Amino acid sequence: MARSPDSFAAVPIKAVVFDAYGTLFDVHSVASLAEQLFPGKGDALSQSWRQKQLEYSWLRAMSGRYKPFWDITRDALHFSAERLGLPLPAESERRLMNQYSSLSAFPENLGALRALKAAGLPLGILSNGNRDMIEVSVRSAGMTGLFDHLLSSEQVGTFKTMDSVYALAPEAFGCRAREILFVSSNCWDAIGSRWYGFTSFWINRGGAPLDRLDTEPDHTGSLLTDVLPVAKPAAA
Repeated sequence: MARSPDSFAAVPIKAVVFDAYGTLFDVHSVASLAEQLFPGKGDALSQSWRQKQLEYSWLRAMSGRYKPFWDITRDALHFSAERLGLPLPAESERRLMNQYSSLSAFPENLGALRALKAAGLPLGILSNGNRDMIEVSVRSAGMTGLFDHLLSSEQVGTFKTMDSVYALAPEAFGCRAREILFVSSNCWDAIGSRWYGFTSFWINRGGAPLDRLDTEPDHTGSLLTDVLPVAKPAAA
């Protein structure tokens, strides 16, 4: 585990909140279907689709031009297909979007979530995804009943890293931001949550470098199971 930065004192953790896309659900699990539809281009389409989806969320948050995450996901797909010179008939679009609504969970996630729940910790999701996207993903991953709150940026009409999105969690759980362990596989999101005041945990699955944003997550690991020793002692 990475050391905790010195500027925040450690506090007992009262709830654990997860980002959804890339953290609980593998956004690149669409690549296999994309490869079937576009041989030799599946990975490139998946990578471009995710990057443009994030860029659209950031631009819309900065400019105050909210559009539901499902819709910008579709916009990002169309852009990426055009960028790569791939035809995107309605049936291919439908199949890819349906695949996105039921992304695969990372293999260790279900066990880690059950262990946290068994330790008595309230759990939640805080996602850019609109509520129905989150609900479908949770059901398809077999995670129904594990989360006390499913929190969506749709509730405040903007996206991370805006404070109003992160503020949904302390309000829902009835505790201070610092008492919530926020877990994300996106370094920018883990840092954004720390700017807001959460105790942050970055799941760095691919060994990516730290984003240069003048701070760092409180904790870093490579799998969701790495969250357990950080969160469990606080449940006592």
